[in-house]
Amino acid sequence: MLKAIAVIAVLLAAGIVGVLVFALTKPDTFRVERSLAVKAPANAIYPQVADFHRWTAWSPYENRDPAMKRTFGGTAQGKGATYAWDGDNNVGAGHMEILEADASSKLRIKLDFERPFEGHNAAEFTFVPQGDATMVTWAMSGPAPFMSKLMQVFMNMDSMIGKDFEAGLASLKKLTEK
Repeated sequence: MLKAIAVIAVLLAAGIVGVLVFALTKPDTFRVERSLAVKAPANAIYPQVADFHRWTAWSPYENRDPAMKRTFGGTAQGKGATYAWDGDNNVGAGHMEILEADASSKLRIKLDFERPFEGHNAAEFTFVPQGDATMVTWAMSGPAPFMSKLMQVFMNMDSMIGKDFEAGLASLKKLTEK
């Protein structure tokens, strides 16, 4: 009996070590990106993302906690605009600041998560004209510390976040193509 328990303990320990070693092989950074063609000029889409007050109309994260507390600061929109949120476990807490804003091509955001996990990332929206449409790309990138790598062993971050980006872009399309 004791020998069986020892064998199980060794196998369990080997399995844990295997998962930890596999996690170490994951990349040190991540990037999630989705794009969608919107039949509107960039200058019609840009105000929806450059003004954090307008995110409630299209962002998939805004309705996950109806009681979420929001704080806006800095400029009204564009470079210098800030947004902080504090919600339940579905949305956590964090803050964003627009670092770069070019209405014709790009919006770059510093994105800091406080909980449920700390994270310091960058988000970016790009707008590329394509005939009578604009290709809108929403991307997030950042470092992948060991805990992030360990989580990636068990879940696909690209699929998980990518679904949210797809939903947000679809809402943004619907909103701006009216």
